[in-house]
Amino acid sequence: MNSAGLADAIAAEHDMTKAQAKAVVESVLKAITDAAATGTEVSLPGFGKFKVQDRPAREGRNPRTGETMEIAASRKLSFQPSKAVRDALNA
Repeated sequence: MNSAGLADAIAAEHDMTKAQAKAVVESVLKAITDAAATGTEVSLPGFGKFKVQDRPAREGRNPRTGETMEIAASRKLSFQPSKAVRDALNA
């Protein structure tokens, strides 16, 4: 499912137009992205948590040449599902 499919499902369930539902989906995703950019954890009870993790710089190898290279430090957005979501997946 993509954001358009999610918007369609929301529109059908809540008697909204597809344009209104798409605006809601985009607003939620923008709010999560903005919070993650500042390093804030986003918790959605019953669904899960989005957390920002810092990944330190490390050494890696170019698989083609075998040459050692430095991989820059970065930040990663991770998702930890709630127990209810984990149970639904494993039911």
